[in-house]
Amino acid sequence: MPNIQAARLIGNLRRLSEFGRYKTGVHRPTYSAEDMAARYWLVERMEEAGLKATIDGIGSVIGRSQARGPRLLIGSHLETQPYAGWLDGAMGVMYGLEVARAFAEDPATAALAIDVGAWADEEGHYGMLLGSRSFCEQLTEEMIDAAKGADKTLRAALAEAGLAGRRRERLDPDSYVGYLEGHVEQADYLDSSGLRLGIVTGIVGFNLYRFTFVGQQNHAGTTRMAVRKDAGVALVRLCNEIEQRFPGVAGPRSVWTTGRILLDPGAPAVIPGKAEMLFHFRDIEQECLELLERTLDEIVADANAQGPCSVELEVLSRTPPQLMDPKFQDALELAAEQHAPGKHMRMPSAAVHDAQIIARQLPAGMLFVPSIAGISHHYAEDTKEEDIILGCRVFAGAAERILRGAA
Repeated sequence: MPNIQAARLIGNLRRLSEFGRYKTGVHRPTYSAEDMAARYWLVERMEEAGLKATIDGIGSVIGRSQARGPRLLIGSHLETQPYAGWLDGAMGVMYGLEVARAFAEDPATAALAIDVGAWADEEGHYGMLLGSRSFCEQLTEEMIDAAKGADKTLRAALAEAGLAGRRRERLDPDSYVGYLEGHVEQADYLDSSGLRLGIVTGIVGFNLYRFTFVGQQNHAGTTRMAVRKDAGVALVRLCNEIEQRFPGVAGPRSVWTTGRILLDPGAPAVIPGKAEMLFHFRDIEQECLELLERTLDEIVADANAQGPCSVELEVLSRTPPQLMDPKFQDALELAAEQHAPGKHMRMPSAAVHDAQIIARQLPAGMLFVPSIAGISHHYAEDTKEEDIILGCRVFAGAAERILRGAA
């Protein structure tokens, strides 16, 4: 069995966390200077591991093994949410790097090929799962032209990052046995139950929307309440309507979130003439996602009929739920039982991951390790080092089992 070097794994994770360090976590937005520095650092680490590495035109870092045996792809992402955790995404990439090195160093597995991917913008600064979607040819040039972040377009961000004009890498499904991804759980099911490993059965679908409310900007002191067209008030009323109507159609695992609200011009003495909000919902059942979207359409239609402001609903992305491959689940479970008997469970993922995109082209599996107190998307995110190391050893065992089964 390949020997995972615990000190090397943890050392690389700690070094990576220095790019954009914030308190106990990391602030490393997609295509920022810190993010690009981390990507170039990863290229160097991949080349040290004997991989042929490149950063492609969407910013994904891909390292390819020179071994000629069956080939397995392992990956996750490097960028973070604002002022967030040091493990979300990063751990999965470092799992891939460490497994690739361990396989190459062991004569018994040196012929088995491990490729590693760090997919760009899984966190959605410019669009959900950009890197994996690009790799799987689900991101067109027109989509790139239309995408924008909080303060610039995706095209501008790519140019500033030095990525304009680079070729985007493409997945050849015939080259791989499958795909594995390791991740922190980002919830407290494992931590609260005393378990150490989660074998992912499926990943939720994720629908993301932008609401734009248009009213009439006016003086906040002189405009009578009866004639106001306050876009901010229209936004709040629609949010309240969602909270009133969604529970009646939601499934047992449905969740929804208003993640950003902007008022224009955002001054205390000015009635907002325009307002915007980003909103999403998630569920493991496609039928439930469709019912929630129909309900959202009805809420918007009712709001436009009632006035006095107009509301436009724009679909930014629809990512369907995706089941993980049963054989990959079995391989992960067998490895988990070998290293941590009785300390694992099968479970769905309530967070989206690149695995659900790549799983449409390749058999895929995911492994979770506990998040302490279930905290993620916050700088307090953490996982015990012994659980990180255990997860990587289980990951390597499953990878070997999968590749030997294909040999």
